[in-house]
Amino acid sequence: MNTNNLVVDCPTCGQAVEWDDRNTHRPFCSERCKLIDLGAWANEEYRIAAEPTDPNDPELDDTPH
Repeated sequence: MNTNNLVVDCPTCGQAVEWDDRNTHRPFCSERCKLIDLGAWANEEYRIAAEPTDPNDPELDDTPH
């Protein structure tokens, strides 16, 4: 690895990954780890925290007027 580039840990397996243009899978180490992560999102294993909302709140209505 080139010591001039940033090195990050693969979010899936933890392997050290050089962050540069040659690594088309960054921040992942491989296509496999990238697909494992995508599958976890598709299976709703990850969630983004948010405040609960009232579905009857007129400010949440995204219907064009």
